[in-house]
Amino acid sequence: MASLSLLPLLLLTTCTVRTQGKRRQVYFREEFEDGDGWTKRWVQSKHQSDYGQFQLASGKFYQDKERDKGLQTTEDAKFYALSTRFKPFSNENETLVVQFSVKHEQGIDCGGGYVKLFPAALNQEDMHSESQYYIMFGPDICGFGNNRLQVILSHKGKYHENNKTLKCRINKDTHLYTLILRPNATYEVKIDNQKVTSGGLEDDWDFLPPKKIKDPYARKPRKWDERQQIEDPDDKKPEDWEDSEFIPDPDAKKPDDWNEAMDGVWEGPLIPNVKYMGEWKPRIIDNPNYQGEWIHPEIDNPKYRPDPTIGHYHNISVLGLDLWQVKSGSIFDNFLLTNDEEFAEEVGNMTWGLRKDVEQQWRELYEEMEKQKEAEETKKKREKERARQEDVWGLDEEDEEDAEEDDEEEAEGSPKQEGSAERASLDQKEAHIDQKDEL
Repeated sequence: MASLSLLPLLLLTTCTVRTQGKRRQVYFREEFEDGDGWTKRWVQSKHQSDYGQFQLASGKFYQDKERDKGLQTTEDAKFYALSTRFKPFSNENETLVVQFSVKHEQGIDCGGGYVKLFPAALNQEDMHSESQYYIMFGPDICGFGNNRLQVILSHKGKYHENNKTLKCRINKDTHLYTLILRPNATYEVKIDNQKVTSGGLEDDWDFLPPKKIKDPYARKPRKWDERQQIEDPDDKKPEDWEDSEFIPDPDAKKPDDWNEAMDGVWEGPLIPNVKYMGEWKPRIIDNPNYQGEWIHPEIDNPKYRPDPTIGHYHNISVLGLDLWQVKSGSIFDNFLLTNDEEFAEEVGNMTWGLRKDVEQQWRELYEEMEKQKEAEETKKKREKERARQEDVWGLDEEDEEDAEEDDEEEAEGSPKQEGSAERASLDQKEAHIDQKDEL
């Protein structure tokens, strides 16, 4: 078997490989290794004129900027409708593995992160939210705490959700999602190459009426005793048991002037009973006649008919991103459709597996730096606000003392200036008198 690194990273048509007698099919693989070449393979729907646009990007955190690029949503509060076509195939009597990675590094609060598989009849330029699809698989987030991993399968024109509550990963790292449908009507769901659930298609989806139903003619017998414990019928209250919380005051006397004709029968005041022992109850014992919980007997459901076509789809030919996102920034990458579970796991390890640790470390470092930056900015804002308040309420003590000294100097200097002016006036008069004497 050839090394995985030597396999082509972009397969747009069905690839068949035989390994140890097993016939591997790679129906579709997309890892965006050829730059803008994706624009020729993916089709933007024209059903609405305001669909959000995708771009090829690796985001803020990655191992290799070019190799880790994927389709990224770019506009907030938008519907998205983008799809790509490949050679039609059927998973009848074959395992179907649907795998892709998605990173919500924007901190998604409401929006989809899933993919859909469509039949060949889909008009890609008219794809929209009501277009008939076969499989919908991936994260679906709507508000705090409401994060689901959707596994919706179509059967005879109706959509059926998995009966289990499956949770997706909502942190900002890239996660790998894998759905496996097997020809024996079983399935498995993996996140980051780890199994999160598995079971039977009939058991975990309501495709068919139940195999068993409650017997409509069965009734619980009247005397069926479901009480595990009962009060002891032989337990009797002791004769000296005091269950009166209050008793008449034995020292109280009827007033001499009490007129029963006018005032009624005299009743003395009540006082707390010091011998009060509480309400008596018989002890509890195991019910000797306990028969257990009555279980309604079941019978075969006459409406049930096995259906070997559950989970079988023909002419699978389009993979689409039909989404709504409030906050954009999700990056979709590493799409793979194959019939080989082991191969899908290997591909996941060679793509998502190589980047996950570096990406996580880079994100954690970035977030720590952002926290420090935010703390410094908060500190500067507080200092600036404190300085502004000081300007509003006045100068500090040293500035006030300097201002007071300046005022005192100005006050002392004013009389000196006035004396100088008077002296100059007297000198002018003396000079004028001298001039007259000379004449």
